[in-house]
Amino acid sequence: MKPCAFDYYRPQTRKEAIDRLIEFGDEARLVAGGQSLMAVLNMRLAQPQILIDVGAIDELRYIERRDDHLAIGAATTQAELLEYAALADELPLVAQALPWVGHFQTRNRGTVCGSIAHADPSAELPLCLATLGGEVVLETRRGKTRRVTGADFFQGVLTTARRPDELITEVRFPLKREGHAYRFGEVAMRHGDFAIVALAADIGESEVHLGVGGVADRPVVRKLSLDDDLDEALNHLAWSLGAQDDAHASAAYRRHLVRELGRRLILEEPTFEQ
Repeated sequence: MKPCAFDYYRPQTRKEAIDRLIEFGDEARLVAGGQSLMAVLNMRLAQPQILIDVGAIDELRYIERRDDHLAIGAATTQAELLEYAALADELPLVAQALPWVGHFQTRNRGTVCGSIAHADPSAELPLCLATLGGEVVLETRRGKTRRVTGADFFQGVLTTARRPDELITEVRFPLKREGHAYRFGEVAMRHGDFAIVALAADIGESEVHLGVGGVADRPVVRKLSLDDDLDEALNHLAWSLGAQDDAHASAAYRRHLVRELGRRLILEEPTFEQ
């Protein structure tokens, strides 16, 4: 299929982009790399009046280490972040997850913020943001900004807390904490496909924040005590996610993956692939 007709606007500044968002509201859609949105348009699941391309806004292309987080601008591609020299030291979880995001061709075009904005429940970067307790920075008219945590930003399948007149200007991932271990893994039909189940772990001395993607309608993060019975805790988590059967896997298989693969991550067994 082909998308419905729409106008195309390529602003050079964030102010221009926000002005268009304010002007068109719900009739506008933002695009940066287009790796997710174009498929949605081609299937006519979205029919915007205008497409606002923020990919050429140079002021939104940056990776900056700040006091306690790494800030990534809205025009920064996944490949640029993967090539960031200090990524494994500063964001080891993201460094492990990024190679699972599509393929190198799509990472050359797809943006970090675009993946966050698309909010696919199987996507790796939203899962990492939620697991680490990161934030999304949104800007609207006259430079007014607000910050939304990953836990509050993702509200359902392809649904977020972004308002029609807001532009995601950056996402913020908390830096690696001393004494913590970070691990990521997923199971998919093929490498680069959407995850059947994806798991991210931030492991401290006495507790672990375990994030699960691909099961519920958004990334789900639970805090598990390392002093408790791990198998029982993982079983409770697996059943709490409301897994359902689909063309790729049964609900029972997804629960099995949460239990078994979650245990592997937490107990430092090798990461897994299928």
